Amino acid sequence: MLFNSYIFIFLFLPITFAVYFLLGGNRHAQTAKAWLVVASLFFYGWWNPSYLGLILGSLLFNFTAGSILTRGRGVAGLSCKAFMLVAVAANIALLGYFKYTDFLIANSNQLLGTSIPLQNIVLPLALSFFTFQQIAYIVDSHRGLTREYDFLNYALFVTFFPQLIAGPIVHHSEMMPQFSKARNMVLSQRNIAAGLFLFAIGLFKKTVLADTFGVWSTFGFDELQVLSFFRAWGTSLSYTMQLYFDFSGYVDMATGAALLFNIRLPMNFNSPYRALDIQDFWRRWHITLSRFLRDYIYIPLGGNRKGSLRVAANIMTTFLIGGLWHGAGWTFVFWGGLHGAALIVHRLWKMTGQTLPRWAAWFVTFHFVNVAWVFFRATTWDDAMKVLSGMCGFNGVTVYRSLYRVAEVLPFVTNSGEPLVVLGQFWVAAIGAITLIAWRDSLELRRSFRPNRRYTTLTSVCAVSALLTMQTAVSEFLYFNF
Repeated sequence: MLFNSYIFIFLFLPITFAVYFLLGGNRHAQTAKAWLVVASLFFYGWWNPSYLGLILGSLLFNFTAGSILTRGRGVAGLSCKAFMLVAVAANIALLGYFKYTDFLIANSNQLLGTSIPLQNIVLPLALSFFTFQQIAYIVDSHRGLTREYDFLNYALFVTFFPQLIAGPIVHHSEMMPQFSKARNMVLSQRNIAAGLFLFAIGLFKKTVLADTFGVWSTFGFDELQVLSFFRAWGTSLSYTMQLYFDFSGYVDMATGAALLFNIRLPMNFNSPYRALDIQDFWRRWHITLSRFLRDYIYIPLGGNRKGSLRVAANIMTTFLIGGLWHGAGWTFVFWGGLHGAALIVHRLWKMTGQTLPRWAAWFVTFHFVNVAWVFFRATTWDDAMKVLSGMCGFNGVTVYRSLYRVAEVLPFVTNSGEPLVVLGQFWVAAIGAITLIAWRDSLELRRSFRPNRRYTTLTSVCAVSALLTMQTAVSEFLYFNF
């Protein structure tokens, strides 16, 4: 079930909300939480009911393993550490089977000359996200950082529908205590107003902005064989904008939906395209993934404690894993390697004591991120090279006189080969980039939110615009693929 669908907005969400607070308001807290777990499982099973057994099995296994580790003893002759490693390995094996089996087979066939048939395994929704969440729970149980949680709270921690499909990658310490608070069973008019506001903003970002940019980026990446200079830059910037508004929109909708239930999700997005260096970018983009990679991969590898060469190796290893987490493909691995290398270069640059002017720092950071996204989006190396060669001007640079005919540039047709398409795509993407830098994002708006006429009007305009746009098409979020 998609956030940006009529059935979610007008049926699932209001029914789930009403029953939850009806039960909670009558002091049936456990029943209310059980209802929310069942509703979340229904939300997950809407995509494919056959995978309900997968998430339930993962949930039961990890809760049991965490409970054993919390008591400080191993099982079946294994020490606590050995049992923890077995439990983590089991989670990785589950993720590896569904996500990387065909990737490994294809590469083995190419390397060894074998002809093992691909299994064509479908990746279950949310597997990458709820697996990482539970790995963190297992490791923290071994570290003594968890307590004996109630199973219902744990089930809600894993399945809570606003964050289930595409994050944020929530941490047990910030979520399960919220599920235990009796006051969260009481309706909050302010939280309802703020939640609807954020949900409307996110829905607008997804349906009006991200999906529009998506048409342009898909046309350039998947349909054209050769890209001119302006077309290539328009294509890359369109995907950069699409991914931003798609992911940011999902985060806003997830945060807003959770707030309706008085649950505060952790910050996961903070104007990343305003970053002045690559380290700052990763403090702003997919914040909870960055936190997981730091706490459960980078630091256990040694972090920054064992010399410069070891630090560089730890950074690169962490980001190669991060790239592979996003997708089973060498373009994802290369994208992760690019960011790892950029962070190493940034670390060396800081050691020199040199600084760039703010505008130059932003320019370098944004354009590095934009170029790296080409590998993230491309399905093959050839697709990536097609776009990058166009961006470098290898396929020619053409300046159209119609550039100055603004009235014709804006209402362009996306599947046309006319120069107006190129110019409209390029300049709209450029305007979008400027807007991201200069305009307040939803996080800042949430901090200043007041349930007054101004915010009511903004919520209404965004909601109506998005709902009208949804009549055309309903598309999945990009992070559903990861």
